[in-house]
Amino acid sequence: MTEPTTFSAGAAPGALPALGHALHMMRHPVDFMTSLAAHGDLVEIRIGPTTAYVPTHPELLRHVLTNDRVFDKGGVFYDRARDIAGNGLVTCPFADHRRQRRLMQSAFTRAQLKRYAEAMHAEIEHTASRWEDGMVVDAFQEMYGMALRTVGRTLYSTPVSPELAAKVERSFDIVLNGLFRQMFLPAAIRRLPLPSQRRYRKNLDFLHHTTQQLIDAYRSSDTERDDLLAALITSRDEDGGRLGDKEIHDQVITIMAAGTETVAGTLTWVFYLLSQHPEIEAALYEEIDTVLDGRPPQWDDLPKLSLTDRVISEALRLHPPAWLFTRSTTGPTELAGRPIPTGSTVVFSPAAVARYEDAFDRPTAFDPDRWLPDRVTPAARLTYVPFGTGARKCIGDLYARTEATLGLATLLSRWRVTCEPDMDIRPVPLATIYHPRRLHLKLTTRPAAS
Repeated sequence: MTEPTTFSAGAAPGALPALGHALHMMRHPVDFMTSLAAHGDLVEIRIGPTTAYVPTHPELLRHVLTNDRVFDKGGVFYDRARDIAGNGLVTCPFADHRRQRRLMQSAFTRAQLKRYAEAMHAEIEHTASRWEDGMVVDAFQEMYGMALRTVGRTLYSTPVSPELAAKVERSFDIVLNGLFRQMFLPAAIRRLPLPSQRRYRKNLDFLHHTTQQLIDAYRSSDTERDDLLAALITSRDEDGGRLGDKEIHDQVITIMAAGTETVAGTLTWVFYLLSQHPEIEAALYEEIDTVLDGRPPQWDDLPKLSLTDRVISEALRLHPPAWLFTRSTTGPTELAGRPIPTGSTVVFSPAAVARYEDAFDRPTAFDPDRWLPDRVTPAARLTYVPFGTGARKCIGDLYARTEATLGLATLLSRWRVTCEPDMDIRPVPLATIYHPRRLHLKLTTRPAAS
């Protein structure tokens, strides 16, 4: 990329002794990251004693994301994320990524996704069918449980037992919340036997042990399967190489974590956004009723659910599934005309560029129709990176979008969903995503679907 000289560099104010900006990031993560654009196109912050660089201009961010050899996976986020995902596709360094990506690609083809859609449909239907008229549910917890069970069914063909799913859900909740704190704790404190540290480690060990048990039981079965785990096990590259046992373990953990948080967070924000825009909500119900005519959605219905897709796209823009990532420079480089030394930490947030004024008309407004083909601009495409871009773009982006679309269409075809007045939309950050602090949904049976 040839960088124009108009890019500016600055530093964020408000750094605290020893902590730097870590406290701001923990208390108001998205607001803090979004506020940095006021201080330059490349902004220097401090995370504890570490100096980090934040690209707030879309072109600088795209430069970082498409140069994965120089800006490699590393820094405070990935150092801790490897506790969970090991050396999986999301966390592995540049040296391992190309091979892993080739081996996993066959598991995420459109033909495979069409098969996964059947498993997604079964689990989403199960969630919709156990709801009762007048019930009030916690939006994020309900969507998280649905998404976790759906990932489990696409991985293993058969439903994971409700008891095991509940245990895994609780452990993921503790670990992902704990991972966010781990990012900002000094190494000396992370080694202390504090109750929070013991709880984090205990649940992390449970997740790894349970994952390996499921994989071992799967391998010992004589049943022929056509699911996500089968695709990973049977995948071969052009030289006949395959994923090793440890790699399969790490990929399964990666898929479970990434495939659950993303869908749960996105659907939760969709319900909130629709509650604030009744005219869009009414149009969405009308599309779902017209396309489906009372039957459950299938893979072939997805192209016809165009407003549903645009609603999800716009929710992903305003509330991207990942609020913070880090990279580590493998050699000396330059950003915004500023020299960046080897080993420097680069921090970026899709949320920080998602409302870039030069790319979007009324950038803070919820407007799904901005994604109509005749309205999408090149600047909008450049700025829209909820799943990243370049070689490290999320391999499961279409998987997540498929599940979110099927989930939203299924639930709204059967239920009218309204947000309770006790909502608190201040963002609660997990390891990667953030969701409203409190959003309760009241469920009412829809006469047209009964």
